[in-house]
Amino acid sequence: MTFGWTARIDAMHKRRMLQSLALASTLTMAAPGSAGGIYAVDVRDDRVVVRFDDRVDGASAFLLDTPRRIALDISGAQVGRGQFAPGNGAIAAVRQGQLSQGTARVVLDLASPATLGDAQIAPDGKSLSFSLKDATDTAFRTAVGRGRTSFDAPANMSARPQKRLHSITVPIPSMARGVALPPVEGARDGARPLIVIDAGHGGHDPGAINKENGKREKDVTLAIAQAIRDQLVKSGRVRVALTRDDDKYLVLQERYGIARKLGADLFISVHADAAENAEAHGATVYTLSETASDREAARLAARENKADIINGVNLGGQSGDVSSILIDLTQRESMNISASFARLLQREASPYVPFRSAYHRFASLMVLKAPDTPSVLFETGYISNADDAAFLASRDGQQKIARGVARAIEVHFARKLAMHGGANGG
Repeated sequence: MTFGWTARIDAMHKRRMLQSLALASTLTMAAPGSAGGIYAVDVRDDRVVVRFDDRVDGASAFLLDTPRRIALDISGAQVGRGQFAPGNGAIAAVRQGQLSQGTARVVLDLASPATLGDAQIAPDGKSLSFSLKDATDTAFRTAVGRGRTSFDAPANMSARPQKRLHSITVPIPSMARGVALPPVEGARDGARPLIVIDAGHGGHDPGAINKENGKREKDVTLAIAQAIRDQLVKSGRVRVALTRDDDKYLVLQERYGIARKLGADLFISVHADAAENAEAHGATVYTLSETASDREAARLAARENKADIINGVNLGGQSGDVSSILIDLTQRESMNISASFARLLQREASPYVPFRSAYHRFASLMVLKAPDTPSVLFETGYISNADDAAFLASRDGQQKIARGVARAIEVHFARKLAMHGGANGG
C-alpha cells in the first residue's frame, strides 16, 4: 500500500488518509527527492536503526498511547521503499508518511510498553539509531507526558550559520516560564486520573470585561477554576492541578503544555464569553475541530487564539509540533473523547448551570490542541450579560459550576474504568 501525507489537506482527504494509515503495516514509497530516502528499519534485540540513502538534517521523537507508538520525525528525509526487519517482537508494525516537503515521519507500533533512549544520528547522517527500554504502564505514560525530544545531526554536519546583518529588539511583557509544573493535589494514588484545570487569561491579559460593572474574565475564571479544584480534591477520587493559581500570564502553548508534561487524562480550560448583544447568555462547551461549527465559534477562536499576541508580537511561537501531530490517529481519538465529555458535561452540570440550547460547538482553538490529551474549553456564561456576570462572580455560582463539572468528571472516569475492567484508576 502506498500513502503519504502533508500538513495541508482538506478534511475529507484527511479522514480517508487516516483510515488508510490505520491499516498500513509496512514501509511505503514516495516520489524521490533530494533529501535522504528511508530505505530500511532494522530491529535487533533492543536496538532500532532507521537507514537513509543520503544524509538527513536532524530528528525528533515522541511517544503516543492507546495504542502505544513511537513517532519519529526526520528532517531532511523522504519516505521511500524499504524493508522492515523484525527482531525480538518489541515492534509490531512500521508505517511512514511525508509530513512536509522536507520532513518524513516513521511510526513504530509497540507490542509492549517501551521508551526510547540513546538516540543518535550517525556522523555521516545516513542512519538514526536508538535503544528500546522496557517500561511499566505508568513509566510509559509519564514518558508520553514529557512530549517531544529532539536530537540533532553531529556538529560537523551542521551548515555554517548565516552572517547576521542586523538585529531588532522588541520589548515584550514578561511571561510565565512554563517549565515549573504546578502541584498536583487530591488523591495520593498516582494511578488515579489527573485533571488539569486552566483558568483562562491572566496577568496583563484581562480577557472579556463587563462594560457596566468592570468584572474581568481573568478574575472569574481563576475563582471558578479554584472552586472546581477544591470540589475535586474534596471528593478524593481524582488528582487535579491548576495551570495558574494566581494572576499570572501564560501563553496558550504553556497551558496545554503543562497538561501534557503532567500526563493529564483530561484538560478543561475555563472561560467566560462576551458578545455585543447583552442578552446573550448561557454556558457553551467547545471542542477542537479545524472547521468552526458556526460563525460564533469562528469568532471565538479568532479572539481566543489572539491571546498570545501582545503589541503585535506573537509570544506563542507555535512550533511544527502541533500542526504535524494533529493528523496523527491519537488526535482523532482525543477529539472523540473530548466531544463525548462535552455532552456529558452539559448533562451533568445542567441542574447547576444554565446552558445555551446549542451548547456544544467546534472551533480551531489553540489551547485545545494537545494531541494526546482530551480537552474542552468551557465558556461558563457571558460576562457581558448582567445575570450571567453576577452568577459567575458570586461564590454561590462558582460552587454550582464546580459541582456540575465535578459530577461530569466522576461519571466520565467511572465509565472509563468500567470499560477497562478496573485495570487502573485512569
